[in-house]
Amino acid sequence: MNLTDPILVLGAGESGVGCALLAQSIGASAFVSDAGAEKGPGVAELQAVGISNEVGGHQPKSWSDAKIVIKSPGIPDDAEVVQTCRNQGREVISEIEYASRIFRKLGHTNPVVAVTGSNGKTTTTSMIDHMLRHEGWATDCVGNIGTSWARRLSERINRDEEPAEVTIVEVSSFQLDGTNSFRPSVGVILNITPDHLDRYNYKMEQYAASKWRITASQTETDCLIYNADCQWTLRMLDQLGTSAKLLPLSAERSLDEVTRSSHGGGLDPQDHSKFILQHFNSFSMTIQKLAVQGKHNLFNSMAAGMAGRVLDLRKEGIRESLQSFEGVEHRLEFVQEVNGITFINDSKATNVNSAWYALECANAPVIWIAGGIDKGNDYSTLIPLVRDKVKHLICMGKNNTKLHAAFDELVEGSHDVNSAEEAVAKAYELGLPGETALLSPACASFDLFGSYEQRGRAFKTAVRQL
Repeated sequence: MNLTDPILVLGAGESGVGCALLAQSIGASAFVSDAGAEKGPGVAELQAVGISNEVGGHQPKSWSDAKIVIKSPGIPDDAEVVQTCRNQGREVISEIEYASRIFRKLGHTNPVVAVTGSNGKTTTTSMIDHMLRHEGWATDCVGNIGTSWARRLSERINRDEEPAEVTIVEVSSFQLDGTNSFRPSVGVILNITPDHLDRYNYKMEQYAASKWRITASQTETDCLIYNADCQWTLRMLDQLGTSAKLLPLSAERSLDEVTRSSHGGGLDPQDHSKFILQHFNSFSMTIQKLAVQGKHNLFNSMAAGMAGRVLDLRKEGIRESLQSFEGVEHRLEFVQEVNGITFINDSKATNVNSAWYALECANAPVIWIAGGIDKGNDYSTLIPLVRDKVKHLICMGKNNTKLHAAFDELVEGSHDVNSAEEAVAKAYELGLPGETALLSPACASFDLFGSYEQRGRAFKTAVRQL
């Protein structure tokens, strides 16, 4: 691939718009094709900077010059438009692959840390970013966590800036599917559990192999941090292997049960109230001192800490960071458990993609609170998740027509409310012990609230008043 090869981008979401902007910043032409019937904010942004685009369907006659096709994560590999592109001999890749190619072709060699897993990606990515910033490093924290890597890279190019000292990328299986040369300096696989199987022919092996692509291009100079208690991760290691240096971690077993080498992590063999991370030398920390508690967050903290060890951060800096990390407010934020119902604030999910990831993470029946200002949303990508995971839909907005049309037939019941207080009360009325009430609106907040922060705070206040 040459820097100036013209590209076709399928989908005008964050990753698609980011790729088009990146192409423009390096002097390559881009054409964006979106199947949505309405012009959303992504299309408006493209038009504002003069990038050609189409909406309402994909028209192959518009793509004649494109050599590279970049597919948005929500578009399945077996979609007709993807098959058409491949049959025409065009290479189809993901935004992560495109951004990483441009990153390398521009001569950048600064470390890239990539985090994947079925659960815990955003938290761990945020922890690593917090740790590096605490130690004074300039970072770009990108990917599924919010801003696409392509967009951030284009911004730096346009400002004639050097890359960040470290780029931390949260990556999903769908993004990894479209990679063939993506090579993070540090790869992190938190876990591999059944998810998205409808996109993988209902075969867990295919989904697990997709996750494993994070290490497919790594070499012996790179590191792979992985969960030594995850059976699917271990199976992929055995079947597919890796050239990377292995750093196994366990939040359940003693270090001496996990590894006999000087690289890895586990519970202190003498005191299970502590964990130890070994990378040439030893780092230990009392579990109770971690800022975020719970077994899953223990592993997330260990993974983030090990990434810090690989990057040669001060031990005390790692310890201080893991003690001071506050989580990501309004992003899958645990609020409270009330009579067995878990309330989660994901108010920052102002688009379909963000809500998709919130629902993806749910491992209990969901009472889903959604709605607000619809920004030309196409809800079709949420249908499988709603069908499988959502019990009740609570629509919190002034106009909920599209939400009802998309999901009423998929849930046990749908309900309209006009405030966060009403939404929380209804969720509490409908919920059962063991279920989750999730605020993940997929819409902007401006019909009922001044910002997504105000919406999230109102939700949390209402929960705490139950």
